[in-house]
Amino acid sequence: MFPERFSNLPAYAFPRLRSLLDAHAPGGPVAHMTIGEPKHAFPDWVSGIIAEHAHEFGKYPPNEGTPELRAAIAAWIEQRYGVTVNPDTDVMPVNGTREGLYNAAMALCPETKHGKQPVVLTPNPFYQVYMVAAISVGAEPVFVPATAETGHLPDYAGLPADVLERTALAYICSPANPQGAVADRAYWEALIALGEKYDFQILADECYCEIYRDTPPVGALQVARDMGADPERVVIFHSLSKRSNLPGLRSGFVAGGAESIARLRQLRAYSGAPLPLPLQRVAEKVWADEAHVIENRRLYQEKFAVADRMFGNVPGYLPPQGGFFLWLPVEDGEAAALKLWQETGVRVLPGAYLSRDTQDGNPGAGFIRVAMVAPLEDLKDGLGRLRDCLYGD
Repeated sequence: MFPERFSNLPAYAFPRLRSLLDAHAPGGPVAHMTIGEPKHAFPDWVSGIIAEHAHEFGKYPPNEGTPELRAAIAAWIEQRYGVTVNPDTDVMPVNGTREGLYNAAMALCPETKHGKQPVVLTPNPFYQVYMVAAISVGAEPVFVPATAETGHLPDYAGLPADVLERTALAYICSPANPQGAVADRAYWEALIALGEKYDFQILADECYCEIYRDTPPVGALQVARDMGADPERVVIFHSLSKRSNLPGLRSGFVAGGAESIARLRQLRAYSGAPLPLPLQRVAEKVWADEAHVIENRRLYQEKFAVADRMFGNVPGYLPPQGGFFLWLPVEDGEAAALKLWQETGVRVLPGAYLSRDTQDGNPGAGFIRVAMVAPLEDLKDGLGRLRDCLYGD
């Protein structure tokens, strides 16, 4: 009486981590470095805007977002990427990027391609919603290694032609979660050209795009417009969670071609839950303000420098170019996470929990993911204990 399509899903990463660690006592003061929940302060004027518009909790919010919020998002896209989008047709606010990334497959993936089961490409390791979205629409998820050999970004062009012919959607995250790799213009150009050749859409998860070292990551929509690609070829996803330290606001957006956004809006009219109006008012102002984003980025840049000092001599250490995770090499991710917890109280995530097994093994098995979200002094303490436990002095 129950569907089989989800029957072989592994436990989600964090329940799986609890099963691994919670039967054991921590070996020191607990330091949570598992989940990417930002801890820097969000703008202090946010609460005032919510209070000012609290009466709007008594109204149903518009499915497609307020005109003011859509205009603020369109203005940000133009300011950040130099791309002009129509706020009435090319943009839709969503409840964080997870909603958008999941529903994009629902709205955009065809039932068949060339008369066969469609394929959805995903990096491996990856944000787990990509896989579940593919399974939900009856597509075949194809996991493409994103390892040191490929610059920690998937080499979709290396797939067999028969897979690419069936490909309907390709998920890509830049800066990448968990590795922190950033797709440069050449990478985007090659991927977009591949999508044009085989007629698939690119779903670009760019929610970490404002956390970087020196150079702002180039955007997928920006490159697509420069190339003159099909306007429906690229759909981008952004969020205020990381950019503005507002994960609880659940405010993001999806932008792309007018037909893609129309399909997403139509589906959402039946199944979605628009952001409450007071929170949309907050989002309007937050997208329009860059001062807090610059300060937030400065704090993460300090953390990048700390990580480089602590782990720069570790063989295989990858200095993240964006985002706020460390992807640290170990012999066995589960064993390392358990050792670290039992001996120091530092809690990290085994890389295999973010990856799927393949015929060549699990590309995350030899790594741990470490979230650098804690205040700087707490971060230094946690990273120091981690380094001493797993890598010696």
